[in-house]
Amino acid sequence: MGKLSAVAVKAALANPGTYQDGDGLFLKVGKSGAASWLVRLQQDGKRRDIGLGSAKLLILAEAREKAGQLRKAIKVEKRDVLAERKDEASAKVTFREAARQYHAENEAGWKSAVYARQWLASLENYAFPKLGELPTGGIAAADIITVLTPIWQEIPETARQVRNRICAVLDYAHAKGWRSREAPSGNGSLKAGRGLPRQVKARENRKAMPYVALPAFFIALRRKPSFGRLALDLLILTGTRSQEVRLATWAEFDLEARLWTIPAEHMKRGKAHMVPLSDAALAVLAKADALRMVGSDVVFPGATGKPMSDMTLLKVLRDMSEPYHVHGFRSALTDWAANEGFPDAVVEAALAHKTPDAVQAAYRRTTYLGTPGQPGARVKLMGAWGRFCAGGAAGSGNVVPLTGKKAG
Repeated sequence: MGKLSAVAVKAALANPGTYQDGDGLFLKVGKSGAASWLVRLQQDGKRRDIGLGSAKLLILAEAREKAGQLRKAIKVEKRDVLAERKDEASAKVTFREAARQYHAENEAGWKSAVYARQWLASLENYAFPKLGELPTGGIAAADIITVLTPIWQEIPETARQVRNRICAVLDYAHAKGWRSREAPSGNGSLKAGRGLPRQVKARENRKAMPYVALPAFFIALRRKPSFGRLALDLLILTGTRSQEVRLATWAEFDLEARLWTIPAEHMKRGKAHMVPLSDAALAVLAKADALRMVGSDVVFPGATGKPMSDMTLLKVLRDMSEPYHVHGFRSALTDWAANEGFPDAVVEAALAHKTPDAVQAAYRRTTYLGTPGQPGARVKLMGAWGRFCAGGAAGSGNVVPLTGKKAG
């Protein structure tokens, strides 16, 4: 029979200390007034104190019953009750929750705000759709391979980053006690040539559409209007990167000044970038404005009103049976500009490339934008590029550009 009684327990709740009942069961009352039932058991030669619950919710008889069940589970049924409890805890923490918590705790120490945003965005785009609602404790190598397979050959560098970030979240979950084991090893089943195929495209350059094919491509691109196609249209006409277009909001555009100011946090180098808008680019924005989604400031939103996935633009190309890569259109612009005689420095500034020569970088302060009365070389470059790309596109002149007002 136990040493404690219901009266003794009631008195103990007002006096901090530890009160033994017998057979390993004891009541612990803290200075703050918190009181818990615990049972001390031996398993595999190790002493373990296992919590049973609050003494303010669990009466003495219930605590004794739970303690008896645990003693039976360990001594008779030979179960690892602590591992079972960890599995129960992990079932309550999804991969999405673990990833967001890991990101929140670590982003301050990463190299830039752009990297921190890209880190989470890569999981949102590729991992969350399949792993987001799964408990961290139940995710195995096969689940991760399911996420990586569609992108492993298509965008190998991104796929490797996603793999490493998934594993970092799972290792974090293990450290937090939400998962009973560490993440599958990148040298094991998640290594190329084992659970995943070898990346035959890992060292290939991104295939670029020849610039001479662009006028005909624009005709086909504009036959079926959609936010994805409009986004790709603007990307080509402005020489920008995928994320800069996908994350664009109406507040970034000054249509009266014909200027798009991309904020630093959207840029690869973490520096704000100004893009002069050609007539062709303004026409694309007019079409996007006509389709503007209520409640969203994103110029090219996905179905929920948030920025579209970075796979959307590539899907546009694949749906059109084009074997090229989205990033390759910047190469097409470079080749066309060289053929047209535009200076390299102007093209590099248009593409927001870093000046490789440190001396030139120190002294070259111009943006090549000029003034409203005297347009600079980049304005002329974008205007000529827009006319070349969209000159033969069907319906390119049917929409009146939104000039004379600031977007938003």
